[in-house]
Amino acid sequence: MLNAADNTLLTRIGPGTPMGNMLREYWVPACRSAKLEADGAPEKVRLFGENFVAFRATDGRVGFLQEACPHRCASLRLARNEGNGLRCIFHGWKFSVDGVCVDAPTEPRGQRERFARSVPVRSHPTREAGGLVWVYMGAQETPPPFPDFEFTQLPDAHVFPLRGIIKTNWLQGLEALLDSAHVTFLHATNLDSAVGRSLFLEESDMMLGDGAPVFEFDEKPYGFTEGAIRTELGDQDYARVREVALPFFSFIPAAPTGARIVCCSIPIDDETTAQWYISYDADAPVDGSNLTLMGNWSGDPDHFNSDMGDESNLWHQDREAMKAGHWSGIVNRGNPYEDFAVQESMGTIVDRSREYLGTCDRVIYRARRMLLDAVRSYQTTSTVPFTGPEADLRNIRALSFAYPKTENWRDVRQALLTGHESA
Repeated sequence: MLNAADNTLLTRIGPGTPMGNMLREYWVPACRSAKLEADGAPEKVRLFGENFVAFRATDGRVGFLQEACPHRCASLRLARNEGNGLRCIFHGWKFSVDGVCVDAPTEPRGQRERFARSVPVRSHPTREAGGLVWVYMGAQETPPPFPDFEFTQLPDAHVFPLRGIIKTNWLQGLEALLDSAHVTFLHATNLDSAVGRSLFLEESDMMLGDGAPVFEFDEKPYGFTEGAIRTELGDQDYARVREVALPFFSFIPAAPTGARIVCCSIPIDDETTAQWYISYDADAPVDGSNLTLMGNWSGDPDHFNSDMGDESNLWHQDREAMKAGHWSGIVNRGNPYEDFAVQESMGTIVDRSREYLGTCDRVIYRARRMLLDAVRSYQTTSTVPFTGPEADLRNIRALSFAYPKTENWRDVRQALLTGHESA
């Protein structure tokens, strides 16, 4: 459990909060690149409790500005996007991709240019990679190095991002992405389905066959490696080796080659989270089928769970289906829908002082402790944790595999990684 003060420290991410200040020091996904068209409509983006607009200018560059026009606070979502800038429809003031007011036509001609240059406009640097627009919202004049995850180095056709939106705090979203114990139960029906077995093959039986994995950890400069080892499976053990790049990213264990998934939990505000599911394949184009085959979804890649329901209808849980054998009762939906329903059911910010944690929660309290240490250190030193040249993000690859009981999972994992790199 956490005491109330520590829970507040970890979960409150608005302007000026300790955790909010730290999290703003990382490049974070803001929206899909495909959402923005040159001279097209600006896209509203809410991050860390603040409102912005993202837009693609005439020359293809992406701008990221405060939503409220600095003149009278009209929304720049309504702005004209033309001539490499946004022009507010209220009084015609125009703002460049770089966050400079370049025209204020309501001012006298003799002083218009000087006045325009004096207008304070909040903007933030952007990068495009992995089919996403990323933004840096921190306090450094020079942004930190861009995260060189494997999927950010791939062509757009090799990456397929989907965004879910959940009514919970960002930490609840992250904790669900770290928890390997719940898959045996919450996702039991999906794992045992024809589609689940086609995706996971014999690993379905391994995940279903042992609900009490043993957890082992290796600390990394970027976070940690989590080995969830299932040992009650006969003559073999089964390892799901997750990579966690704090503060946001969880790499889901998969085979050494083929399509993979990385997830991240990005705060929209204290009580709303963008949960990104990013499918990618270093060797071939992807269409996101590994994200969508296991159940129906809304069809909207910017809010793929918009049809999931809420507390008022218990997220469309079907009790008759439960009586017939469906574990969760959340029928014809993929694993994220089941995760989201459970997370939202806790309340927008769960009271962690009421929890009673067990052995299966080792990864949860490890992550919490690391984040608490990180934000306290950042408060006193201003050094951004989980970064730096020693935090090599390029070769992160989470694996799942069965192996003989006589072998060590770390050795098997290393052999699989080495085989992948030499292939």
